[in-house]
Parts: sequence; C-alpha cells; structure tokens
Amino acid sequence: MPDNKFMKTIGENLNVINTGIGRAFKERDPKPIQQMAEQLTAKEVDFIDINLGPARKQGDELMKWVVETVQEVTDTPLSLDTSNIEAIRAGLSVCKQKPIINSIMARPERYTEMIPMCAEAGANMIALLWGPEGLPRDENERANLVTELVFAAISEGIPMQDIWVDPIITPLNIQQEQLMNTLAFMEMLPDIISAIDPEGPGALSTCGLSNISNGVPDELRPIINQTFMILLQRKGMYSCIVDGFDDQIMSICRGERQDIVDLVWGVMDGQEYDYSTMDKEAVDYVKTAKVILGHILFSDSWLEM
Repeated sequence: MPDNKFMKTIGENLNVINTGIGRAFKERDPKPIQQMAEQLTAKEVDFIDINLGPARKQGDELMKWVVETVQEVTDTPLSLDTSNIEAIRAGLSVCKQKPIINSIMARPERYTEMIPMCAEAGANMIALLWGPEGLPRDENERANLVTELVFAAISEGIPMQDIWVDPIITPLNIQQEQLMNTLAFMEMLPDIISAIDPEGPGALSTCGLSNISNGVPDELRPIINQTFMILLQRKGMYSCIVDGFDDQIMSICRGERQDIVDLVWGVMDGQEYDYSTMDKEAVDYVKTAKVILGHILFSDSWLEM
C-alpha cells in the first residue's frame, strides 16, 4: 500500500459549474481556462480535473478543445470528467501525459464500453462504485461492486496500479451513516484487492472530497473537507479530488501539518482532549472529527458548542 503520509491531489476547480469557467467553455474563450490551469499548476496539484458535466451537445469537440487549450500552458496531467463517453474518447486522443478517466461506473452498460477504451489509451481509471441500483447501501455492497469492476478492468489488461477506487462520498448533514460505511470499506479494500491479485501492488483510491460538505454553510466547508480527508488518509486513501486553492488541504496532502493529522487520528483512537490547553485551530479540528465520527450530533453550530 502507498505511504499514507502524503496524498495525491486532483484539482477540481476547472469545472463547468464555476460560472466563469462554464461561460468560457460555452464561448470557447481560452483565457479563463488557461489562467485557472496555470493557477492550479502553481498550487502543485498532481492532476487537473476537466469537468464538462453532461456535455451532451458537441461534447467530443469541446473536450478535445479544452484539453488542447490547457496543455498549451501546463504539463500537469489531466483528469477527464464527463458522463459523455464520446467526449472522454476525444479527450484521450489528444492527452500528452497519462490521464485519468473520471470515472467508470460499476454499471455493465457503461464499463463494457469504457474499460476497453481506457485500456487502449493506457489511461488511469477511477472505478466509481455507483452500481445498477445507484448508491451502495453499505460497505458490503461496495465490496461487491469493486470486485466486479476491478475484475472487468484487469481482464481487459488494465494494470491494478492504474485503477483508482472511488467509494463515493456523501453529505455529512444528510447521510452520516454512509460516511461510516465508507471508512469501513476503506479498511476492507486492501484485503479485497489482495484476494483478486495476491501478487499485485494493490489498487489505489480517490474520492470527490467536497461532497461531504455539500449543503452546509460555506464558511464551514473547508474544515469539514480537511478533517474528513485526514480520516480517509488514516484508512489508506491514496488521493482526493480537492479544491486546489485550499492551502490547508494542500499542506496536509504534502505532509506539512502532521500536528493536525495527529489530533484527528487521536480522536479516531479514542483519545480525550482538554480544550482549555489547546488553541482554537486544534479544538476546531477535534470537534469536527467528533462530529463526522458521530460522537457529537451534527449542527451548523458545533464549533461553538
């Protein structure tokens, strides 16, 4: 398994839901796209995610144009993110660095077409554990889906080290039990992969980190994202799709804030803390870890309690 002191980062910011970027995609205006790509490169993300959304209209032409536009200003590898399969295919055809396909669902009607395309391109793939019935109910359903999807991938010749498993992160304020299921699944993942390929290096993993904080006040989103990433890191998560402009997340991923990591891992181990001896930053991380783990009831005011 990879050293979990450091995590790979996939910058999520080049996204159609960003008003300025979405307009630039539509108008084929390279300037905002290239500025964003240069800024993410300066933040030293490991991959830049190009998220076109559904891209139903001329998605193949758009993805090809965006990939070429980004590659004019950066050598950072790309993650191609859209539900339009033909757009993914078009993007792969012009990638200069080994990209990631974000993502391939655990649905036969999707993966039977996308896995051979991934193998032919020699790309990495995110194995998204979204099955025929949608979101898996627990860690056992996730285990079944990952087994199906990984077998399908390696049978087409995709190396295990090119498979990045995404267990799917859900919002803290409405599906807290699912977060516990995800952490439990991450504990199981090494054994599942080892059973499939005993001699292999083990599959990698990633997730859309910011999903956990969807629906909470904007000012609370960063600490939720950061704290949950540290919890996932303890469980062996290899990478996360993150806000590349969150400097704290980037520092944690580089192993520069072991003080925060130790606090959160201490909560996981049942350690009790005396808040009166700690600064506010430390207390906020401990409280947030307790909220995510269900030790404290979720509310928008947990940091003031």
